[in-house]
Amino acid sequence: MSARFAVPVLLATAVPATPALAQPVLGEDAAACNGGNGAAIRVQIAGLKDRSGRLKLELYPANEDDFLKDDTKLKNEGKFFRRIWATTPASGGVALCIRAPRPGRYALLFTHDRDGKNKFNFWRDGVGFPSNRKLGRSRPKWEEATINLGGGVTRVTIRAQYLRGFSGFAPYDPND
Repeated sequence: MSARFAVPVLLATAVPATPALAQPVLGEDAAACNGGNGAAIRVQIAGLKDRSGRLKLELYPANEDDFLKDDTKLKNEGKFFRRIWATTPASGGVALCIRAPRPGRYALLFTHDRDGKNKFNFWRDGVGFPSNRKLGRSRPKWEEATINLGGGVTRVTIRAQYLRGFSGFAPYDPND
C-alpha cells in the first residue's frame, strides 16, 4: 500500500458506528426520527417477552378524557390521534418512531400485539408507557403516559410489561 492511500483507509476505519446507524428505526414514521423535520418520538423498547406479532405506538392528546379513547371518536371531535405499526424484528434492539403534528404534550401508549389480531389480549399481550411504572392490576393513569415534545426528536425508553399472575402487569423476567 502506498502512503497516499494510508490516510483515507485510517479515516474510514476510525468512524465509530452510532446506535442510530446500527439499529434501524421501525414504523411508517421512521423518516421523522432519521433527520426529518418536526416533532417526533423515538421509542426504544426494552424487555419484549418474545419476537412474535406486531408492535404498536399510539399518540393521544394529553388529558384524562381523551387518553385511550376510541380513535374514531377522537377524530370525529377534531382531536389529534396517531397510530403506527411495525412487525416485531426477529432479533436485535427495537426502536420505533411516531411523529406528532407539533411540539407539545401528548400521551403515548406502546403495545406488543403478540397474536397479531389487533385487539388487546389481556392474558397474552404486552403494554408500556413512558413512566415505566409497574402497572399492576390498575388501569394506567394518563399522567404516566404523558411526554413533552420539543421541535425535534424526543427519545424515550419504554419497558414492556406483561400479565404476571395475581400481581398484574409487570416487566417481563425471563427467569420466572
